[in-house]
Amino acid sequence: MSSKKKFTVKENENIQDCLARMEQEGYTPVRRIEKPVFMEEKKKGKIEYKPISQKIIFEGVKK
Repeated sequence: MSSKKKFTVKENENIQDCLARMEQEGYTPVRRIEKPVFMEEKKKGKIEYKPISQKIIFEGVKK
């Protein structure tokens, strides 16, 4: 069975840097996951959620 590992794109790197890091560790990307990051904001006693950024995660398998 192949081993899987998740790689998160860090704040100070771009997607290509993350993919290069995966390659260095001997992994091939098989899946890309994008998750929104929300911020809570109170308006008139109600809580609203506003998207502020996006988290990109790559799932890789060992070569």
